[in-house]
This record gives sequence, C-alpha cells and structure tokens, in this order.
Amino acid sequence: MTLTTYDLAAEAGAILSRLGVPAAIWKEGTLAVRSPVTGEALGSAQEVGPAEATKAIDAAHKAFLEWRLVPAPKRGELIRLLGEELRAAKSELGRLVSIEAGKITSEGLGEVQEMIDICDFAVGLSRQLYGLTIATERADHRMMETWHPLGVVGIISAFNFPVAVWSWNAALALVAGNSIVWKPSEKTPLTAIASHAIFEKALKRYVEAGYTAPDGLSTLLIGGAAVGEALVDHPKVPLVSATGSTRMGRAVGPKLAGRFARAILELGGNNAAIVTPSANLDLTLRGVAFAAMGTAGQRCTSLRRLFVHESVYDTLVPRLKKAYGSVPVGNPLEAGTLVGPLIDEAAFNGMQKALEEAKAAGGSVSGGERLLANEAANAFYVRPAIVEMPEQVGPVVEETFAPILYVIKYSNFDDALELNNAVPQGLSSSIFTNDVREAEAFTSARGSDCGIANVNIGPSGAEIGGAFGGEKETGGGRESGSDAWKAYMRRATNTINYGSSLPLAQGVKFDVE
Repeated sequence: MTLTTYDLAAEAGAILSRLGVPAAIWKEGTLAVRSPVTGEALGSAQEVGPAEATKAIDAAHKAFLEWRLVPAPKRGELIRLLGEELRAAKSELGRLVSIEAGKITSEGLGEVQEMIDICDFAVGLSRQLYGLTIATERADHRMMETWHPLGVVGIISAFNFPVAVWSWNAALALVAGNSIVWKPSEKTPLTAIASHAIFEKALKRYVEAGYTAPDGLSTLLIGGAAVGEALVDHPKVPLVSATGSTRMGRAVGPKLAGRFARAILELGGNNAAIVTPSANLDLTLRGVAFAAMGTAGQRCTSLRRLFVHESVYDTLVPRLKKAYGSVPVGNPLEAGTLVGPLIDEAAFNGMQKALEEAKAAGGSVSGGERLLANEAANAFYVRPAIVEMPEQVGPVVEETFAPILYVIKYSNFDDALELNNAVPQGLSSSIFTNDVREAEAFTSARGSDCGIANVNIGPSGAEIGGAFGGEKETGGGRESGSDAWKAYMRRATNTINYGSSLPLAQGVKFDVE
C-alpha cells in the first residue's frame, strides 16, 4: 500500500475545476481542509458568518414564495436533471468523497449512487403528493386533505455521508415546493461545494429549457457552529433536518421546539445484531464484517454490539477474529482496500479511550492498534477491534464512532432481545436466524425498538426506498423513502359544502334568523 505517491490536493482541485468551481472558493478561504487519507492539506474553503447566513435565509424565503407556485411535476423536472448531472459526474464526485472523507472507492461511488437513486424516487414522487378523500357525515359535503409546501428547509449534514444525506433532504424538499439552505460538516466542505456546483448545472439547464426558478432556491453555507445556529434560530426556517451526534441534537431540538419549528433529527446509533443457533454462519460472517468494519465503523448504522448464542459462539467468534486480523486496511483509493482511515485524530483518540474503558470493565480486546503511522503521521488508520465483553456495561452502551465490535454471549432469546433494546439509542438492528418465529418476534411490536430492524442482513447499508431514521436518542426523524416526504409539507384538511343548507357536525343546532 502506498500513501506518499499521491498529490491529493492537486487531484481534488482538478475535480473541482472540471465541475466548474472557481479556485478561490476552495483555495482562498479560512477553513482548512485535510484529507484523512494522508493527512495532507487539500485547500482552504471560503466561509460565511451568521450575518451572511441570515441574509441567505431571507433570500431563500423569497424564493420559496415563488417556487411553491410551480406545479409539482415541473419541480420534479429539476430533480430529473439533477439526477442526470449526478450520473455524468458520478466517478469524479465519488472520487472526491473518497479523498475528503476517506471512503474506499466502491463506497465513495455508492454514496453518489444514493444521490442518483433519491433523485429517481423524487421525480416519481412529484406526481404522487397525494392526499385523502374522507367520508363525511354531512350530506352535500366533501372532506379531503391536501398537502402544501412548507417553507425554507435547513439541512445540516455530517462528515460520514457528506453528500448523500443532503440529497435525501434536497430532492424531497424541492419537489415538495420548498427552498433549501445547506450547512455541511466543516470536515468535508469540498464535496459539498462540488455537489452544489452539480446542482447549479442542473438548475441552469432547467432555466434554459424554459422553466422558471427563483434566485436563492438552493444555498450552500460553509461555516462553523454559529452558521448552524443561525439556521436553527431563524424564524423563516420552519424545518431543520440535522444529522450528527446526540449531543448536537440536544442543542438543536429544544431550540426548534422553542419556536415551534419542525425537526428531523438523525443522531446517534449504537446498533446491534443477534446471532441465533439456526443462523447461516457463512452469511452471518459476511454481514457482520461489512456492517462493523465498513466505512471504518463510521456509519450511523455501523454494527457495534453483537449478541451470539452460546451454541455457536466458539465457532463464529474465532472466524470473526481471523477476518478482523486479515482485513485489508490502508489507502482507500487503492483497489483491494476494505477499511480506510478514521476521519481525524479525535476519532482515533475516542476509539482508544473506549478500548481502555472496555478493558477496565473486563473486556478482552483483539485489534484496535494504529497502523501506517510511519507512512502517514497525520492520518489515522487502525486495525478494527473485537472486544469480548462479560456483560453490556461501560462503553458498550455508548456510541463510539470507530470500528469497535463488542461481542457478548447469550443463552436465551428474550434476554438477547432485551439487551438489543437496553441502550439509549434506537437507530438500526438485525437478527441472523433461520427460525421464522425468532425473525417474526424480532420485527414485531415486542421486538427490536429501533427504526430499522433487519433479518439476515446487517444493520447498515439501507436503500433509499425505505424511510431512514430511528427512535429514542436517535431523534425520531425519518428521511429518504416511503412517506418521509410528508415531513417537508404542511397538511390541510378541507371541508367543502356544495349544497344549499348548512348542517353542523355532531348534530349541533345553531339557527339564527
């Protein structure tokens, strides 16, 4: 594996240039950008402050007042063009995701594919923003519900999916008739700049085709916490979708509630899987390995807790240790690599702290050491860690954003199910079993309390067709597919009297001359 032969700053700059981004935007700013692949500087992105953010939000509100009047299928045409532009730029944007976020090549490309997929979904949705016709007790009346655009939608995204999560929100919000304002992670501004440049290409084609789109329809705000606060506090932003830590959610949620704004919160995940006696262990091994080690354990849905039945524990766990010990860790830009770097030194320190706490709680640690420090002193590669724990205590009940898998033996299915649910977070979960009763119990009302509950696949790698999100300290928000679009619109119940009398509901009489 090589780390020293790459000039990632030059490559990132070339990609941005081909996408039409002026060099000053990413070279002449104040926000230092580094690649986790080598630790080298990629550029300095231009930032905005709270005053500029407020001005942009006001402009977005004016854009909303126009955009909401455009018929939804015509709004969908903009997203169709965005999907086309993303297809054309897939290889370059995917490469930039790998450079800036440290994802292996297939995952960088897969993230862009998620963007394309949500565009396809949203285009179809633009002709299906349906309401209901509801039976009414009054003669010559019709009752129905209709869905209307909401307003400016604020999007706050995290480094681990630097562009896909924006697209989940942007595609739905725009077809729903809203304008959008995006504040990306300070750790991954270049992919955001690139994505917005691709959007602007689609917008240009849209206008050139004869459609109308107001200025300020989509805005990118690069900046720190103060910019996010401006977005959360602004009275003309009725909805903020925020992805990040539970700590961030505790700050954002009350502020939005205080002004009666809506929140879509996608916060911490401490995801578990149960391996039962009937599980296909070959399938389980592959499912656990990807879910726990993929993206270097930095997905919201990464597998962090594994409950293995005592009858298969001594067969599965040694196989997992062997896989952990041999999995290719290194430069994510090179073919064959499966685990890339942690995003930064803070992530590495957090991982080491959790492993020390696990040892103090009686855990037996395999792996977890730093790799390639001599080749890249400012990049943080680690051997994924398996920690055999005597019980679910200490760091096991907390989310550590790193490739640590805590393994606990169980003997009773109900006990394993209770352990699955006995953490504050509730994002994703899975069970490996060939027993239909266990599978059905796991996905039933008495089963997993998470927003995602899978059978015979890991907890990560969700498709866009389903609603994505979780319960408890994960925040309760839903994005992407199913009927998540309803969060971006306001519902109105309409009762229409097409007769000449005025009957009142519930038999009320109120006659006046």
